[in-house]
Amino acid sequence: MASIIVIGGTGYAGSHIVSEASSRGHQVTSISRTLPTEKINDVTYRTGDLTQGIPDLNGADVVVAALSPRGSNVGMLREAYAKLADAAVKAGVRFVAVGGFSSLRPSEGAPRFADGDDLPEAFVAEAKEMNSILEDLLASDSAGQWLFVSPAAEFGAYTPGEKLGHYRTSGDVALFDAEGKSAISGADFAAAIVDEIEDPTVQQGQIHFAY
Repeated sequence: MASIIVIGGTGYAGSHIVSEASSRGHQVTSISRTLPTEKINDVTYRTGDLTQGIPDLNGADVVVAALSPRGSNVGMLREAYAKLADAAVKAGVRFVAVGGFSSLRPSEGAPRFADGDDLPEAFVAEAKEMNSILEDLLASDSAGQWLFVSPAAEFGAYTPGEKLGHYRTSGDVALFDAEGKSAISGADFAAAIVDEIEDPTVQQGQIHFAY
């Protein structure tokens, strides 16, 4: 079993990852600015703010960063993730960053959605900030083992969905179903990430999960 630290472990993606990893017997530590009102047995909960300091990664096998560039995090995550990636290398820990759909491409070799000019204005800043994290990882020669995970377009608390027990995998090209829909539930997205932690298929790169 692995020792997994989830930063942002009480958020939408993070809480699902914490729950899934714990259910499989992994040693899980959740770090967030505030403690949850309901806790999972056998999960260690700690408070912390990644934008203010990097947590101690010693003894961990994997650190998952599941934060969103919203609220006080706006404009803060690129630097924070870069520092976390450096700390992960020094500690010999695999770094997993939960990114966004906009870092995907509509087709092989096409520009990423985040690089286009047709994103809804409300999501431009968020998409570009998360995409800058991917760009930094791709450009680094010393990033160690890292994974940038992009969910489907329909993913979040506004559309939680149900655990169906299946998903499809891609690299940096967006997946859509026969009706042109790109979606995945929080539970299945978390299961896909924990599957990848348990049996890695990508050592340094991007991966995408959707139905």
